[in-house]
Amino acid sequence: MFNTEFLFTSLIVILIPGTGVIYTVSTGLFLGWRSSIAAACGCTAGIIPHLSASILGLSAILHMSAVAFQAVKYAGAAYLFYLAWSMWRDTGAFKFNSPSHKNGLRQIATRGFLINILNPKLSIFFLAFLPLFISPNTLSPMFEMFILSVAFMAMTLIVFILYGISANGVRRHVVNSPRIIVSLQRSFAATFAALGIKLAMTDR
Repeated sequence: MFNTEFLFTSLIVILIPGTGVIYTVSTGLFLGWRSSIAAACGCTAGIIPHLSASILGLSAILHMSAVAFQAVKYAGAAYLFYLAWSMWRDTGAFKFNSPSHKNGLRQIATRGFLINILNPKLSIFFLAFLPLFISPNTLSPMFEMFILSVAFMAMTLIVFILYGISANGVRRHVVNSPRIIVSLQRSFAATFAALGIKLAMTDR
């Protein structure tokens, strides 16, 4: 079940910088390591519905229904545009303060959750990805997909936390440079906007 091919392939997929990685890194850079962990947890939780849909076969319905796919896709793109606009609007006024209270961390985690749950491509990806590693002689394919899903989620959480903590390590080098702060904020805002455009223009 947990063969080297699955672990290596999953690690490569997780390491590729996507929307969740960018969100976690930007959170760790601007708001600190606690916030980056909240972002990592939110992004990881956001893939649970997609994994569940893949296990139950619901993502096949999403793949067949153009209307459902388009609706989720545009909602996800709109949310990425909202994040881009919010970050660009706050350029120059961003505070390097990590929100220690529960509501602040909960809001960060919720944003990460929404980023992933509003990406319909994840359901289709998992539907195509996980069955590749199901043992041909297994007596319970659904159970094996469940175990693989849990392993994928655990790897995602660990990698995202490492990304966030690494970004937090860079934080001390930019905290006293307003010019770098503005450049980074604008770069992340442009990246979120670009990802939104990419998601909106994708077919399947």
